[in-house]
Parts: sequence; structure tokens; C-alpha cells
Amino acid sequence: MSQALPRAERVAPQTPPRLAWLDALRGLGALAVVGEHLTTWAMPWLRPTSFNLGVYGVLVFFLVSGYIIPTSLERHGDVRAFWIGRFFRLYPLYLVVIGLVLALAWWIPVRPEVSRDLSSVAAHATMLLDAVGAAGVLNTMWTLSYEMVFYLLVVALFTAGVRDRRGLLPVLFALVAAGAALVLPGPPLPGGWAALVSCGVFVTGMACVVAGRGRTVAAYVLGGMALVLVLSSSRVPWFGVAILAVMFAGTAVHRWERGQGPLWPVAVAVGVVAAMPLWALNAGWWWVRPGVWGLTILLAVLTFAAAMAWRARTIPAVLTWLGTISYSLYLVHLPILLAVMQVAGEMRWSPLPLQIGVSVAFLGLLVPASWLSHRFVERPMQLLGRRGIAKTRAK
Repeated sequence: MSQALPRAERVAPQTPPRLAWLDALRGLGALAVVGEHLTTWAMPWLRPTSFNLGVYGVLVFFLVSGYIIPTSLERHGDVRAFWIGRFFRLYPLYLVVIGLVLALAWWIPVRPEVSRDLSSVAAHATMLLDAVGAAGVLNTMWTLSYEMVFYLLVVALFTAGVRDRRGLLPVLFALVAAGAALVLPGPPLPGGWAALVSCGVFVTGMACVVAGRGRTVAAYVLGGMALVLVLSSSRVPWFGVAILAVMFAGTAVHRWERGQGPLWPVAVAVGVVAAMPLWALNAGWWWVRPGVWGLTILLAVLTFAAAMAWRARTIPAVLTWLGTISYSLYLVHLPILLAVMQVAGEMRWSPLPLQIGVSVAFLGLLVPASWLSHRFVERPMQLLGRRGIAKTRAK
């Protein structure tokens, strides 16, 4: 820790002040997910039950993505550069963590929900895990499915010239989710075939986008495929579409902030999504009980609003630094926690000092490990991606 904090002072100024609050939100979101998993195992007395801490953190992440991704694409106006940047941002650490999990499988077996067949490989290759009903080698990887679905939809809309100045997209997705909750208790078309077919379409479409041949058609096909998968093959269709409504709500907030659209669609979409467990056919988890789900969404929205209100002020450097390494925190924490659990054993009924000591030891391993993975995996690959973008633009 003593070596990491000085690094925070050097990294934080690299983030433009107008975007530092987004990094702070990413840091808070990552810490919330870490806290959910850590308290579930080691300190259940500290785990909140009136809302889901992990889902709260994920929703904050999704709001940030919705806020920044579409407008960033519109500002740069280069679909090929967007995808090159996204691949070099997401895939290197993702593949390293998958490799680490598989390498440790002799000691910590991969969870049984993960299929041992080609469809699982295909689902991991596209990151469309939850959208095709596949389990990830780490259960945190399900969120990456909806990041990828969102990217595919945003690129398709951008290619079609749709900018949604009226903020109707979050309402539309919320209403589709509400309908799915009424009629779809599960995926209409389950099975590994969805992962295999979508992988073929994904690879072909991305090749067209990067090569510049048939880019428009490829963007439409990929966006349409993503939406169809969420409705037909994801584990809980209403939940997947509701997540997209939340992400597009973040986009609508950004447009409202810039005077390009109203704010009321955000309130409507969030209200519909928050109420959905009241009539959903499939809402059996404890955290989608109406009260818990509604409070979780409310807290995520209030956190985002509070950060926006605070954005003109100085953001604590440690928060922006945590945001900088948030992707590493998110992906790396679970393998480390699983290893610590394997060594320490069951902690829920252990003496309080031991629970606290093991938790502090875990965090003492996690933070430096996340900084190292960011420093030696994420940053070099992001720089490589920027060079690749510069070369494509120079041609």
C-alpha cells in the first residue's frame, strides 16, 4: 500500500478534471463489487440485505458506460478506431484472468456451471456470455456481456445516424423489458448453438468493420444480433433488457446535461425498471424482490447524481486512482479471493478478529495486484491499441 499511494498522485492528474468524477464512480463501483463478495464469505454481519451491494456497484458502472460511450463515439466518429480501442481495453486482461483461472484449476476447480464444450469457448471469445446463456469461468464476467451488447447496439445506432435527442431509447428498452417480464420466464431459445452462431457472426462482422468492407451492413447485423440474443437466449430476458435501459438512461443524462434532450425519460425508464419485479415471471433471487431491487436502483441513481453534482469540485486522488485500476480490481479480485478462501477456509463463523484480519490481508494482496495488472497488462495494451488507431488513421 505504501508504494501504491504515491502512484495515485501521479496517475490522477492524467484524468481531465471534467472526467475525474467518472473515474471516482468506477472506483466506487469496483469497491462495491469487491465488498459484496468479501462480506458474503468473511463478514456476513457487515453485508447489507436491504439492497445488493454488488448489483449496486454494477449499476453504477453501467450508468457510467451509458453516459460516456455513445457521446465518445459520436465525438470521434470512427467506428473502426472505437472497436480497436475497446478490444485493446477489454480483452488483454480478460484473457490473462481466464488463463490464470484455468491454470489454477488443479487447485481451485472451475465452477461446475461452466460448460466443458466448444460453445463455452465461443461464448468467452465474444464476451457475450450471459446473452447466450453461458456461465463465465468467473461469475463476475456476466456484466461484460452487457457492456459488449451495449457497444454493438451503440455502434449500430451511430452507423444508422440515430442520436436519440428526445431520450426515448431508455423508455423503449424499459417497456420492452416490462413486456418480457410478463411473458418470458426464461430464454425462448436456450442451448449452446446461440454461442456458436453468434461467435461466427461476431468474428465475421468485426473483420468487416476493421477491414472497412461492408462496415455498415456488419454494424447493423451485429447490433441486431445482440438485441435478439438478449431477448431469446439470455438467462433472464427482462433483466438483460432492463440493464440496457439503465445504460441508455446514462446516455440520456449526458444529452440533457448538454442541452440536447429532456430528463423526464430517465425518470420514466428508471421507474419502470425499478417496478419490474412486481410482475416479472422470473424474479426469484433475493435481490430482485421489489423492495431490495428498487432500493438498489435508487442508490445507484443517487450516487451517480451526487457525483455529477460534485464534479466541479476536487475529487480525492485515491478515488480517481481506484477508478483508473477499476477494471483490474473487478476482474482480479475474485481469483485472489478464491485463493484466500482456499487457504483460510470457512470464515462466516470465525472469531471477529480473524475475520477482520483475513479481510485486511485479502485487500492487502488485491490492491497491489490490481495496480500491477493495470501497469503491466492494461496500460501497455492500451498504448498498443492507440498506436494501432494512429496507424489506421494515417493510411
